[in-house]
Amino acid sequence: MRQTGSPTVRRRRLASELRRLRDRAQLTLEEVAEQLTWSATKVSRIETCRVGVALKDVGRLLDLYEIDDSKREELIDLARDSRKKGWWQAYSDLSSEYTTYIGLEAESTSMRSFASVVLPGLLQTEDYARAVIRSALLISSPGEIERRVEVRMARQKLLVQEEPLRLWTVLDEAVIRRPIGGGAVMRSQLKRLLDVANLPNITVQVLPFAIGIHPGTNGAFEILEFPGLADPDVVFMENFTGSLYIERETDVYRYTLIFDHLRAKALDPDDSRRLMTKAIAQFD
Repeated sequence: MRQTGSPTVRRRRLASELRRLRDRAQLTLEEVAEQLTWSATKVSRIETCRVGVALKDVGRLLDLYEIDDSKREELIDLARDSRKKGWWQAYSDLSSEYTTYIGLEAESTSMRSFASVVLPGLLQTEDYARAVIRSALLISSPGEIERRVEVRMARQKLLVQEEPLRLWTVLDEAVIRRPIGGGAVMRSQLKRLLDVANLPNITVQVLPFAIGIHPGTNGAFEILEFPGLADPDVVFMENFTGSLYIERETDVYRYTLIFDHLRAKALDPDDSRRLMTKAIAQFD
């Protein structure tokens, strides 16, 4: 059975529901804050999922919005679930941005990913991951780097659980050509990539240099899809200063079209495997 119930997704859904109920009650942030003797900032942070919300605060909001008993019970249960801890929260040194991403990833049923520089974390070997993490955490201790590697490997269980994550990834050819960690690490990584590309829930395509310029030159991104209709798709992007989550329907649709364009331009899975096999020889 697929492991579900990510508290991150529950918090996101709860925040969305509370925002919708306030709109239905035709109250502004300031009006809610005044009636509950809170700050408008507190109400905003709850509705944007920037902070967790106590059960008593959820109850006060539902009283204010005059929610009936059946809906109230549903939302209180949702709030209770949102306060549970995921396995990743045992790693206290992880940033809140990273734990938010892991929580969303843990609940997603499918992911469409474009990688322009390095492989997606879900497909990395330990040695490849260690080289990537070490390059990003220049002043971190060896212990911190190893904990990050451990977390990355734990995330990969999503691909082999009973109801596994469906992953469709398009890799710029630079990803399979760039020497990361040395020749032996790259050979092992590309062999691992060929192995996972044969799994029924994973599709790997390579976007060859020969196609020239393409929409993905703006950077890597992922589109995460969730099982419930109440949890719309999210686009995730990362840069040096933080993470960006795109949730507006029109923007998510735009990234969906970009991904469709990229996979249409990429080599088909069989030709992609042949190119990856040839790339292994580069690192002999």
